Amino acid sequence: MNLINQYLAQSITAASNSLRLTTHQLEAVGLLRECLVNSADIGGDIMKMKKITELSTLAIRLSEIYNYLEKNKIDFFKFSEKFKEHSQYLISDLNHLLEIDNPEVIKAALRKLNGFSSSLSDKRIKVNLTDDRRDSEWGISGEKESEDENNDIFKSYEDLILKPVKPIENMLKKLAKNEVNYEDLSRFAEIMKLNAEISDKNGFEIISTMHKIITKALMMIKSRNLMPGKNVIESIRACLIVIVAVVRGKDVDITYYLNKAEDFGKEILVVTN
Repeated sequence: MNLINQYLAQSITAASNSLRLTTHQLEAVGLLRECLVNSADIGGDIMKMKKITELSTLAIRLSEIYNYLEKNKIDFFKFSEKFKEHSQYLISDLNHLLEIDNPEVIKAALRKLNGFSSSLSDKRIKVNLTDDRRDSEWGISGEKESEDENNDIFKSYEDLILKPVKPIENMLKKLAKNEVNYEDLSRFAEIMKLNAEISDKNGFEIISTMHKIITKALMMIKSRNLMPGKNVIESIRACLIVIVAVVRGKDVDITYYLNKAEDFGKEILVVTN
């Protein structure tokens, strides 16, 4: 990944952490980050962003940061301080963008950038469900999908992601009673791993991250490197809550659950490293 792409994407993340965001706004931030991370011509794409009304103000700020990184000699001794400064610069402009009432407006603006697909409507997906085994066929469609087809596509994805939520919740209840089924742990870990990969391919970063955290936690419980105590169970449940809220597009504040899930993710990474 290009260093400048990564720097700009992480600046957006740092700025968003200072804001109180809804699920729709969190998804918009994820889409914006994906746009920056995947850009093959970050300077050119920022110029294009300036010409898009909804993105223009934020693009001006990103352009200033880009020019600093591209044209100035980087003082690595002050690199961290400069990153914090740039992230602070972005807060008000990012907040202005996210205050747009209709999240679809933001998504549509991001889609205008060449080479960037921000939703399942730009992909043709075939999903088959058979005894929890899925065969997925992914590809960029050169043809415009109809609205009904787009709805069917997203419905397939939504069903796929939500299907294991209730069974995992039931398993967590059993874990709370010290009833451990190692086959269930393995099976659900594999399902969540696959769903994480599918979400990754479609740009749903938050959903993918939640699946990855659950996958790691279940495998650690299975290997007895993590005890399924109250906090662990509540943290896994927090991941499930975030997944359901984002997939269903619920306009509710899930900051508490998202923070709890992400903190848990950091903890188990420390355990395994």
